[in-house]
Amino acid sequence: MIISIDSNSGFCFGVTRAINTAQTELRNGALYCLGDIVHNGQEVARLEEAGLQTIDYDDLRTLPSHSRVLLRAHGEPPSTYWIARQRGIQLFDATCPVVKKLQDRIRACYEAHKNDEALPPQIVIYGKAGHAEVIGLQGQTNNTAIVIENEAQLNLLDFSRPIYLFSQTTKSVEGFQSLVEAIKSQFTDHNSPLAFEAHDTICRNVANRVAQLQAFARENDIVLFVGGTKSSNARVLFNHCLEANPNTYFLSSAEEMSESLINECRAAERVGICGATSTPQWLMEKVRDKLSLIPSF
Repeated sequence: MIISIDSNSGFCFGVTRAINTAQTELRNGALYCLGDIVHNGQEVARLEEAGLQTIDYDDLRTLPSHSRVLLRAHGEPPSTYWIARQRGIQLFDATCPVVKKLQDRIRACYEAHKNDEALPPQIVIYGKAGHAEVIGLQGQTNNTAIVIENEAQLNLLDFSRPIYLFSQTTKSVEGFQSLVEAIKSQFTDHNSPLAFEAHDTICRNVANRVAQLQAFARENDIVLFVGGTKSSNARVLFNHCLEANPNTYFLSSAEEMSESLINECRAAERVGICGATSTPQWLMEKVRDKLSLIPSF
């Protein structure tokens, strides 16, 4: 049995930067993180053991003055910064630069058009409603942006008004392009001359992983996809792996490997291990190490 870990899997740049910031600042004193630093329970637990304390928005409003708070890679709405200033909280902003640039673009679009009273524009975000990044993006528009996840939700839009479309950075390029064509079609059907601007703001470092993961999945007899149960990116990438190789299994830890799965791996020639942008390298290595200890027939 040959076991390999996909070299393209694991933390993206933004997550790596946030975790490195946390580990550095933990050496300088107590540190809080607003929300799970990454959508992986194993990594969150590891950092909490090192002293990182995960808090929510209610906690942020009651923290003592001069508390130290890390903002994770997903980004935050302007209201979070306002609360921190009011309470004298020291922020360590680890917002991913790609997300930060997107926030700036959405805010600029909102500021440029918010006073267009004759034909009020709609800023639309292709993304997952309630996702941490999307909450931060909506905040740039005073929470007026409309979030849609698929073409079935186009009924939420008013095609008699201009539309400015952006995307959550981790969404599918294909899904975005399909949505663009669907919106264009609706404007055509309504014979509308109004403005429609589509801004492809998807992170290519994340988007390119689909083709890379599928190629990796095809190279192996069995694929063990390691990801957090809270991660939408993990579920999306897992499904792409499953599409390329039906012998793909989702694990959140090495301990989840069942006896039947272990037996299936023992009978395979090549077993591949991969993961999401929120999957730590050490977690994939633990799965590999568990398989390495399995005796052959």
